[in-house]
Amino acid sequence: MKKILTDSGIEINELYTHKDIPAHTEELPGQFPFTRGVQSDMYRGKLWTMRQYAGFSTAEESNNRYHYLLSQGVSGLSVAFDLPTQIGYDSDHPLSEGEVGKVGVAIDSIEDMERLFAGIRLQDISTSMTINATGFILLAFYVALAKRQGADLQKITGTIQNDILKEYAARGTYIYPPQPSMRIITDIFEWCSKELPKWNTISISGYHIREAGSTAVQELAFTLSNGKAYVKAALEKGMDINVLGKRLSFFFNAHNNLFEEVAKFRAARKMWAKIMKEVGATDPKAMMLRFHTQTGGATLTAQQPMNNITRVTLQTLAAVLGGTQSLHTNGYDEALSLPTEEAARIALRTQQIVAFESGAADTVDPLAGSYFIENLTDEVEKKAWAIIEQIDAMGGSVAAIEQGYMQEQIAKSAYEYQRQIETGEKIIVGVNKFETDEKFKVKPFKIDDSIRQEQIDKITTLKLKRNAAIVTQCLKDVKAAAESNTNLMPVVIDAVESYCTLGEISDELRKVFGEFK
Repeated sequence: MKKILTDSGIEINELYTHKDIPAHTEELPGQFPFTRGVQSDMYRGKLWTMRQYAGFSTAEESNNRYHYLLSQGVSGLSVAFDLPTQIGYDSDHPLSEGEVGKVGVAIDSIEDMERLFAGIRLQDISTSMTINATGFILLAFYVALAKRQGADLQKITGTIQNDILKEYAARGTYIYPPQPSMRIITDIFEWCSKELPKWNTISISGYHIREAGSTAVQELAFTLSNGKAYVKAALEKGMDINVLGKRLSFFFNAHNNLFEEVAKFRAARKMWAKIMKEVGATDPKAMMLRFHTQTGGATLTAQQPMNNITRVTLQTLAAVLGGTQSLHTNGYDEALSLPTEEAARIALRTQQIVAFESGAADTVDPLAGSYFIENLTDEVEKKAWAIIEQIDAMGGSVAAIEQGYMQEQIAKSAYEYQRQIETGEKIIVGVNKFETDEKFKVKPFKIDDSIRQEQIDKITTLKLKRNAAIVTQCLKDVKAAAESNTNLMPVVIDAVESYCTLGEISDELRKVFGEFK
């Protein structure tokens, strides 16, 4: 009989019956361990937040896209930053050449942040910022802008990704070594718990781990293991687990195997609830795994790109059936370029059709009780626990990353996946089967290199008009706080309000912490 396996190596039976359902007590949504969802009524009470990840070129250009998306029905913004911004270089730095505004928006100063959100009241929206090594600086820009708008910081909502461990394991936009990076993250936790209480201080991300080539089970195990490391670091700093737990969020990928993805999301909630309970959480809300989902960028194909609309629809269903709290859907043309306005609109419409026409949001955890789904949830959980136990034996995620374990496992899985495509064991429609000679003409969305000069001119003008003595003192204060182990957030906010640039602040910390090689 033909053997069928998921990408995680879980064998799929030809038939499932009641004998395949794991023995456990009846679980209800909104109750520990939250396998069936974090809210008792889920989408009947409130739909997931529909975000569209956007950011490119200058702050002005990105602002135009944000206003367009808001007019089309998005309920939250999600900001993409360019590579120099992500790794702490201003646009005028020599290493920024050729990268300014390319994979996201260039943000060098508080003035850029003002341009990015022109005409948008921060108190009225929820913003997710995909930024890690320089996440504390972008958060400072955001807070400074909110203050200028007269917003009540107690009411500001959103999420900062702020997950540096997955950068070492899978993505690469780190600056400082692991230990000082973890210190910066716990500084953010501590400051936000008092000053920005509704802000999600971290989005512990499996998305990029999966994009780098992991399986669904590895994505789950590595992400939750990283989450354990962040919680441990915060507890060592004396934080209250019941306060911290409510402000942690997660970020997962959604791939094409609908049922494995749904099982992954269900298992994630159950596993995290157990982890948090074991470290002392007593408030149910501190045990809830709340997550954002993005459809799988690595699943998009340059060949027959319109097929990607179908892939994104499947992945959207997986996220919704799995109980996501917010969702971004990719544009069909993203294997070719940044998404065009048309592709972004179709991607958003995909979410809206699933929400309002499919019936998937009409009842809580609609696949619960399926012999297949219940069995698969259990199998995913077992395999993920086995990996977490291996990582714990190494001393936790930081040690596992320093030893190269996560990186090696991801690389092996990526290799095996590609091998299966090239041998035809795994079929990718339009790539290794059902190919055509037809050339689909998509007009790519390109960013002109002149953007860098625009940003350089803005930085030059800013530096001519700011108070140089105040800037010098602010940067000294940042360096002193880093050396003395004082919380960095207050001095960084003072610095950005005094027009210090992202690169200048990053460089002060490079002097203290060094760079990770």
